[in-house]
Amino acid sequence: MVNNETEKPRLRGWLAMSLGLVAIVLGGVWTLQGLDVLPYSAMSGQTVWAVAGGGLIMAGLLLIAVGMRRRSSAQKPDR
Repeated sequence: MVNNETEKPRLRGWLAMSLGLVAIVLGGVWTLQGLDVLPYSAMSGQTVWAVAGGGLIMAGLLLIAVGMRRRSSAQKPDR
């Protein structure tokens, strides 16, 4: 049953969720640097990085939601 074409792939949505997780972590680092919580960087203390980090966190959350939706739609049987 390796080449069963009626079976849907089980790994749908993993790429979007993985990229979303990376975006959340990177956005968190940018936000902390922009707020000068993580010092000793060229980005420390500059509010533009805090805003960009917040936006990247929101994009990451959106990517995770899209990935979870794709996973749930792949698990539903067709009728």
